Amino acid sequence: MGFDLKDLLESRSGEGAELWSRYLNPQTARVLRSVGLDRKWVRAEGPYLWDDQGDTYLDWLAGFGVFGLGRNHPVVRRALSQVLDGELADMVKMDTPLLAGLLGEALVARAPYLDRVYLCNSGTEAVEAAIKFARYYTKRPRILYCGHAYHGLTAGALSVNGGKSFKSGFGPMLPATEIPFGNLTALERAASKGDVAALIVEPVQGKGVQVAPPGFLAGAAGVLHDRGALLICDEVQAGLGRTGRFFSFEHDEVQPDLVTIAKTLSGGFVPVAATMARQAVFSAVYSSMTRVLVHDTTYSHNNMAAAAGLAALSVIDDEGLVTNAAERGDELRRALEDAAARFDFIRDVRGRGLMVGVEFGLPSSIRLMGRYAPLTLLRKGLFTQMVVCALFEEHRILTQTAADHMDVLKLLPPLATTSDDVRWFVSSFEAVMGAVEASSRPVWQFARGLATRSRDGARVGGTTRL
Repeated sequence: MGFDLKDLLESRSGEGAELWSRYLNPQTARVLRSVGLDRKWVRAEGPYLWDDQGDTYLDWLAGFGVFGLGRNHPVVRRALSQVLDGELADMVKMDTPLLAGLLGEALVARAPYLDRVYLCNSGTEAVEAAIKFARYYTKRPRILYCGHAYHGLTAGALSVNGGKSFKSGFGPMLPATEIPFGNLTALERAASKGDVAALIVEPVQGKGVQVAPPGFLAGAAGVLHDRGALLICDEVQAGLGRTGRFFSFEHDEVQPDLVTIAKTLSGGFVPVAATMARQAVFSAVYSSMTRVLVHDTTYSHNNMAAAAGLAALSVIDDEGLVTNAAERGDELRRALEDAAARFDFIRDVRGRGLMVGVEFGLPSSIRLMGRYAPLTLLRKGLFTQMVVCALFEEHRILTQTAADHMDVLKLLPPLATTSDDVRWFVSSFEAVMGAVEASSRPVWQFARGLATRSRDGARVGGTTRL
């Protein structure tokens, strides 16, 4: 009698794909099946996943960056258990909860030129807050963003999304203008119109793993400030140590006016995010007692989220994860650059710290062109998807393509990644590249498997209720 989660998980084990197909997004199960990434995951720890067959996988997708600390970190687990065991009064609303205040204090200590913190639940909410704050402070409507940018999928964040496929059918958007990533001339031209509130930019773009050119962020801050506009740095994925600095904009010695953070801040457990801002911006938005709730959200100050954030920051410091990300990232990029010199399919290796992209392209060898071109003609990015699937099925490593219609393999290892993990990945990656260069068989096997699984997935999907 009563609810028992353990019994529920055991009695309904293996039904996830069917439940998703029937009640949630049916395309999720179909996509995973078509590319061969469907597994029944039963356990997770650190950078590793275990399936129901007992096989161990190296997780270099890390929940799109959420598991910066790795999975099920004991320090975060203990903090959350202490919140539950303490039976704390939570979300009273007519209060100023201590843990939320301590999290704000801890974040400001890491960026003392930013004075205030707005807490929320997700990266896209943090971006929404930054957009609203910038528009209110400057009394201007337009936001600038960069090509290939990704800042979330809610209405305001979608307006500054560089992917047209995400926007299609959801307009009209907020007033926003796209500029080429890293192009100061284009920024100056757009900002000169006098209606620009801010530029929002990822110092390292998630889509494609593009790094801002040297001097761009500092130059952008100068251009914007000269025209009364603000600089927003989106650190949702690249922040909190991933690039080998606590914030990725620190590589460029710039001080943005607003910063958005999330993902790793959760500790991998409870959604928590933040928008950090200069005092002047906050004072304009929250200018009087009557405006105390002018921007707020119900769950923003809950104790579980604040405890997870505080524990995550403590782990980052105590375990030296920022330094580890820099050192393991250097190891990884050096090894991949060596591989690029030997494998004709690799065009570029780029990134910072443990945020790395490997770009593939048409090989110079006529013999090898036939192993790249067919997949690319079917759909741009399928060559990379073949690499992702080979790493997963043959070497038990979970990775991702950097974006749709893009031939870039994206690597987001947990910040606690070891040299052994790096060697596991590099040896596996070289084996995949070597197999493709030695024979066309991996290409055609992938194509046939994709066609078969897609057909089967369509049959299954056709029986679902939409």
